[in-house]
Amino acid sequence: MASANLNIMIRAARKAGRSLVKDFREVENLQVSVKGAGDFVSRADREAERIIKEELRNARPNYGWIGEETGEEDGEDPTRRWIVDPLDGTTNFLHGLPHWAVSIALEHKGEIVASVVFDAAKDELFTAEKGDGAFLNDRRIRVSGRRQMIESIFATGVPFAGRGPLPATLRDLGRLMPLTAGVRRWGAASLDLAYVAAGRYEGYWERGIKSWDVAAGVLLVKEAGGRVDSIHPGQSPVESGSIVAANPQLFDELAGIVRQRD
Repeated sequence: MASANLNIMIRAARKAGRSLVKDFREVENLQVSVKGAGDFVSRADREAERIIKEELRNARPNYGWIGEETGEEDGEDPTRRWIVDPLDGTTNFLHGLPHWAVSIALEHKGEIVASVVFDAAKDELFTAEKGDGAFLNDRRIRVSGRRQMIESIFATGVPFAGRGPLPATLRDLGRLMPLTAGVRRWGAASLDLAYVAAGRYEGYWERGIKSWDVAAGVLLVKEAGGRVDSIHPGQSPVESGSIVAANPQLFDELAGIVRQRD
């Protein structure tokens, strides 16, 4: 049975998701402003964050907040904060590609304890709470049981528009692709991690990532029986800006490859 906090998160994600689906149907009419080369933010994105923030703040006014659009705010309770990406996969959204999600995580004393990733276009709701497992639309999910790299599919993000660590990512791809059944780049980190949790991918890695992109997905993978770490050992996969996640059988091999130096 979901906790009160998780129910609050689900309600906020569904409400924002309904707003986003409505705007997604009218994607050509969206008012879009440019944040940077290849990085867009839409009216829909800002409205979704407003909805989520209002829902969460009304229910838990003393919690802290960090959101992609509105930044970080301290709460009266210094031990708890929401970590929110109101629209992960904005570029997909603006191009009419139905692969984007609302991502909400609750952090307590530096640890993610509850997560929601809502793929509103497909009506897939991924949820997890620490110690209670991971679920897709109320069905428990587990990471894949595959043990061979050559049978496995992995996901990543490839830096675009001259941003981020492109040479390192290309090296990763050059090492991994000959060993695997394929690598996917679908443009929404929260869903990449949710798909690892659901056994759709065997693993995922990315460099140059933000905390709100991965915070919810990290708990999904862990609660589905997977392993998650930073590409840089000893650092937080949520805060370090890099992440590697996989089923237990393939984690060490994937991590070993993406941690290689030239």
